[in-house]
Amino acid sequence: MRWSEHGPGQRRGYHHGNLREALIEAALDLIARKGPAGFTFAEAARSAGVSSAAPYRHFRDRDALIADVALRGFELFTTHLERAWNDGRPDAFAAFESVGRAYLAFAHDEPAYYSAMFEAGIAFDGNPELRQAADAAFAVLRRAAETFCARLPPEKRPPALMMSLHIWALSHGIASLFARGDSGRRKLPMSPEELLEAGVLVYLRGLGIIEADEHTKPH
Repeated sequence: MRWSEHGPGQRRGYHHGNLREALIEAALDLIARKGPAGFTFAEAARSAGVSSAAPYRHFRDRDALIADVALRGFELFTTHLERAWNDGRPDAFAAFESVGRAYLAFAHDEPAYYSAMFEAGIAFDGNPELRQAADAAFAVLRRAAETFCARLPPEKRPPALMMSLHIWALSHGIASLFARGDSGRRKLPMSPEELLEAGVLVYLRGLGIIEADEHTKPH
């Protein structure tokens, strides 16, 4: 089996002969059309063109299939965030902003993965591989916050973990409501990126990192 990338928001093609990949592809398509709770295990099998018994060769049940989709989503998500962070270049604040935009872009370009990751209600307990993949994605945001905070004067330096959690919550909220590339997206009189930028600036002002009348960004 060979995967081929067709671009943002498009599924990877596969050559028949790999049942596991065919089922994951079918699940992604069904999640995109019906949501993570909108289809049965048997429906995923039919969509993949196999018998209703065939999926049990690889997955215990529908939740296990969706968990595998979520795992791959988190791995792809981490790659996107790492690329956006770019080791803090050209400067910590610009790279931090880039990570936020990458968060929104992933929700828009990969709504099926995003739903499997954050909306399917898959339990992390008992699935250490999935938990590790999710933690790896958050670690990029935490590392960005730590690098940003380390360059601030000590008296203006917030706890990096607190900051990364707050920015994560802000990014996730905007992504879930306004940046998705599916019918779950709500209308907004500005772009999601503009909303996130404004929210981050308000947040930094609230922490006293920048003054309310400043128009320049911290370095």
